[in-house]
Amino acid sequence: MGSSDAENERLAHPEFWDQRYARAEGDEPTHEWFRDFSDLESFFDQKLFRVRGPETHPRLLHLGSGDSNIPVQLTVKGYRNQLCVDFSAVVVDLMSRRHRNIEGIEWKCLDVRHMDDIADKSVDVAFDKGTLDAMIHGSPWNPPDDVKGNTSQYLREVFRVLRNGGMFLYVTYRQPHFIRPLLMCEGTHWEIELDILGDSANTFAYHGFTLRKECLNVVEAS
Repeated sequence: MGSSDAENERLAHPEFWDQRYARAEGDEPTHEWFRDFSDLESFFDQKLFRVRGPETHPRLLHLGSGDSNIPVQLTVKGYRNQLCVDFSAVVVDLMSRRHRNIEGIEWKCLDVRHMDDIADKSVDVAFDKGTLDAMIHGSPWNPPDDVKGNTSQYLREVFRVLRNGGMFLYVTYRQPHFIRPLLMCEGTHWEIELDILGDSANTFAYHGFTLRKECLNVVEAS
């Protein structure tokens, strides 16, 4: 991930991705963001398959799904209630056509910072592989105002659409001590777990966060 900071800043804009996905050919992803399904299967096994198996019919939300094959691989596991959202109209159209014969996945053009089309507390599991990362640029010790604004707006939307007790699975290559303050933004309340993913031979460290939506109990006066 040796991109310049100027390029990193462009990742938060749909025009960058529209241009990239317009070059897609065949059925292979143009940009499987640093890990594919086989790399993450053990993480899914612990955090999804054993907790919310397909027999429970959970609603899965893929955030900034791009042209990743992970939603398709999850249908093979039996998950047939998936919504994939991305702010690139080009990739949403591409994936809708590419996988039109697969039941149980819907692609929708939405900005994850403004998911007005998704109802409150309607999602059981949300998944992010690099989408939050793409909003981050500049100093990790003192993120620019636009980074703090974009990430907090996004995380509040994820928190809003998750059911009480719902899970947000977030895979990142960024260092946890820089990410945690962004995750704990105002308007959210998470129980957070962290897993180091990959084996010891892997020189490219990455991490899996599991954030469970917690709601403070409010006692109403009778």
